[in-house]
Amino acid sequence: MTSRLLTVTFDAQDGARLARFWAEMLGREVVEDAGGAFLPGGDTQLGLRFTPNAERQEGPNRRIHLHLTSARPDDQEHTVATALRLGANHLDVGQRPEEGHIVLADPEGNAFCVIESGNNFLAGCGLLGELACDGNREVGLFWSEALGWPLVWDQDEETAIQSPHGGTKVAWGGPPVAPKKVRNRQRFELTPAGGDQQAEVDRLIALGATRLELGADGTVVLADPDGNEFWMRAG
Repeated sequence: MTSRLLTVTFDAQDGARLARFWAEMLGREVVEDAGGAFLPGGDTQLGLRFTPNAERQEGPNRRIHLHLTSARPDDQEHTVATALRLGANHLDVGQRPEEGHIVLADPEGNAFCVIESGNNFLAGCGLLGELACDGNREVGLFWSEALGWPLVWDQDEETAIQSPHGGTKVAWGGPPVAPKKVRNRQRFELTPAGGDQQAEVDRLIALGATRLELGADGTVVLADPDGNEFWMRAG
């Protein structure tokens, strides 16, 4: 049995506004559901959900960030211009002038990169090419086993996985990993592929997850080997 990655959820001060921003950036429709404002994905593109959370966190969130791809040289310029028009800002994270990607922050400070055209690693991955995460090699191996997604990169403590269907890659940059002091603004939300939530929770714990709590709606909150919270929904 494996888990199915439903979506990546963002806590947001204004979930509706943030969903509209990302819907415009990705060319998707916003669907309202009990969990917030949802941008459905598919077999090859991750879904995104934006859920209201009044707790404010200072500073840009860079533990998890999105990479948007560019099919042609002028696509990058167009994507950046669109993001700035919609409320994004340039973000300095120490990138060097010779690096081709452009780092921005969305209207609530979530960092994302617009990748230049010709990036071979993200070729064929779609517009939402990569979910880039801080994390050790161990956590990449954990998520490969948890989701049944093969490793497509495993070098120099850096790992990346991808659905067997292709599409968006999920990558971990390796050490050093910044100490985790507060709950992440973003999290993975899963559902058991076979429908047996308890059996899947037990399997994930055996792989190295830690059970944290049980939500009022029956969702089980766990943490991966790096301490990042994720949710296991009922089947």
